Amino acid sequence: MKYLIVGLGNIGDEYRDTRHNIGFKVLDAFAEASNTSFSTERYGDIARMRLKNKQLILLKPSTFMNLSGNAVRYWVEKESIDIDNILVIVDDLALPFGAIRIKPKGSDAGHNGLKNIAQMLGTDEYPRLRFGIGNDFPRGRQIEYVLGSFSLDERQKLPIRIDVAIDAIKTFCLAGIQTAMCDFNNK
Repeated sequence: MKYLIVGLGNIGDEYRDTRHNIGFKVLDAFAEASNTSFSTERYGDIARMRLKNKQLILLKPSTFMNLSGNAVRYWVEKESIDIDNILVIVDDLALPFGAIRIKPKGSDAGHNGLKNIAQMLGTDEYPRLRFGIGNDFPRGRQIEYVLGSFSLDERQKLPIRIDVAIDAIKTFCLAGIQTAMCDFNNK
């Protein structure tokens, strides 16, 4: 069984350590912990791995955040992946830093990456893992906050929260979305 695990982010060194790139950071840590690496392929960087009897394709789209749907649609079609076997990792302002929420479907909540994926797939009924980045910014400064770096305190806690996200991804693939939701949505 194949799974497409998509980490959303923006390409380029200027975005590498921003809150908006948490999807890339989670996949980088997952690949490293699994002794695999990314190679540049069509529409993004791809890493392939096995998790027990599951085949995982990790995708970091190279299309920039707001056009992530192009990469997702291409890899879903190329690899014949069922929509229920997609998991999109995305930053979420509405959640406190490090909180994780797994959902089987949902609105884009104003997130342009999710909006584009829904447009390109023709549905918003695909699983996602929302990684909380908090919302500690002054009114009118949302873009600066999202495209800004994590605070020192957040950077110190980030590896632990990324490990939790990796465990949630593994549970999603091995035990299903309901178990992943039960085990990680309040963790």
